[in-house]
Amino acid sequence: MKLLNVGYGNVVVAARVIAVVGSSAAPIRRLREEAGGRGKLVDATQGRKTRSVIITDSDHVVLSAVQPETIALRLSGAGDDGEDGP
Repeated sequence: MKLLNVGYGNVVVAARVIAVVGSSAAPIRRLREEAGGRGKLVDATQGRKTRSVIITDSDHVVLSAVQPETIALRLSGAGDDGEDGP
């Protein structure tokens, strides 16, 4: 099982990720609010500014302080620097 580092010691199972998007668009803000209302919002920002939103196949929405481009590189394996788990 490959884990994806989403910043500050937080990881997500890479196979469950459907999309990684920026956090500034209005539809993403609505998606974030709806997920919070359903209890499916995971805040992995550690109090920092949300830069990306990760959507999983379990309908969870994960907030990350890492840029979407960085997460995409980690997900593709191109930025594999040993930070994404054992």
